[in-house]
Amino acid sequence: MKPSRDIARLIEIMAALRAPGTGCPWDLEQGFASIAPYTVEEAYEVADAIARGDKIDLKDELGDLLLQVVFHSRMAEEEGSFSFPDVVEAITSKLIRRHPHVFGDARDLSPAEVKALWHRIKAQEKADKAAAHRAAGLPEASEDRGVLAGVPHTLPALTRAWKLQAKASTVGFDWNDARLVLDKIREETAEIEEALAGGSKEAIREEIGDLLFVVANLARHVDADPEGCLNAANTKFERRFRGIEDALATEGRDVKDATLDELEALWQAVKRMEKAKAGAG
Repeated sequence: MKPSRDIARLIEIMAALRAPGTGCPWDLEQGFASIAPYTVEEAYEVADAIARGDKIDLKDELGDLLLQVVFHSRMAEEEGSFSFPDVVEAITSKLIRRHPHVFGDARDLSPAEVKALWHRIKAQEKADKAAAHRAAGLPEASEDRGVLAGVPHTLPALTRAWKLQAKASTVGFDWNDARLVLDKIREETAEIEEALAGGSKEAIREEIGDLLFVVANLARHVDADPEGCLNAANTKFERRFRGIEDALATEGRDVKDATLDELEALWQAVKRMEKAKAGAG
């Protein structure tokens, strides 16, 4: 087989990899559950390439993510559930259905009207999907009903917290001022102090979870992505810690040999240097 720009060639290659007797042994032994972690990983690698501004990597990572869609579709086709064209039809139908202001008669809508229409369409889709599950004899999980329905458990925890809170806010269960969320954060930190004093690891973990949940809510109130905020903090920490290592390396020393006071002094020096560069820029 030769490479091609045609999606049909990718589908053919995937079918060949899954062909009994002649395909790849590793690909043949995979199932939906075993492939799912790779699907999530590839999505993260797409996001990482975007964050780094690396368009060469982005092209490759998008290809890897597309392969995941084709892989799942091939396994579904083998068991008679659906095939890749069905996936394409499903998403094109959804896009057309959810944008009547572009593809239909609902023209000249304001942003608020578009948002309200979007919610009505999604509610109808949810009802239609529930009916389809019933018709197929599939059970409806209790989590699929109610205001908080539709937030996947497999999302990163901070993102899931953000989405759960956003859904709860649609029925008024929310603070109306970000500063009130700050008050809640102070309350949660006080409860962590109490848990630390009590010494119960279970209680400490629970209170830390509560604190992270409220911090995600604060991010939502100021229209910030909590995952993005934490990723930026992680990147900043890595950059500054490497600055400490580089400073020690110029003296022929290793970070393991430095005292905590020395590390803290170098950390502050790196921070000052970054701020000075930012100010100069």
